[in-house]
Amino acid sequence: MTHPDPQVTRRTLMTLLAGLPLLTATRPAAAAPSLAFDELYSKFGVLGLEFSEKVKSLAGQEITIKGFMAPPLKAEAAFFVLTEIPMSICPFCSTDSDWPDNIVVVYLGEKQTFVQPSQTIEARGVLEFGSWTDPETGFVSLLRLRNAEYASV
Repeated sequence: MTHPDPQVTRRTLMTLLAGLPLLTATRPAAAAPSLAFDELYSKFGVLGLEFSEKVKSLAGQEITIKGFMAPPLKAEAAFFVLTEIPMSICPFCSTDSDWPDNIVVVYLGEKQTFVQPSQTIEARGVLEFGSWTDPETGFVSLLRLRNAEYASV
């Protein structure tokens, strides 16, 4: 009875194992679900805007959304407002009852250079919904992306 050469078996095994990281590294990452402005709210109810089932189901998950960057309140802001259409002034709201149905506040994970209001961007971050007041700025929001980043499209 012959036994396999231990060097050949070991070499074959090492070759197979060395290829495994390449196999896993080349698999595409799962794309984040996207959300569109017309999917944010289901209707205007008795209490005002009602979040859509899609927003509720995606809360706490990383999502992408395309829109336009409203001019920031100040140059060194760590957040901006993403709007459905280009705006030349910031749609700053004093209360959530004045909240427009076509904006999302984007809180950046890291500072980025702001872009022109006419440039389409795609923001990616963790979706949150519900009334929240930023303690630092007093800015009130109903929809937010946290730990976000963006890129021109």
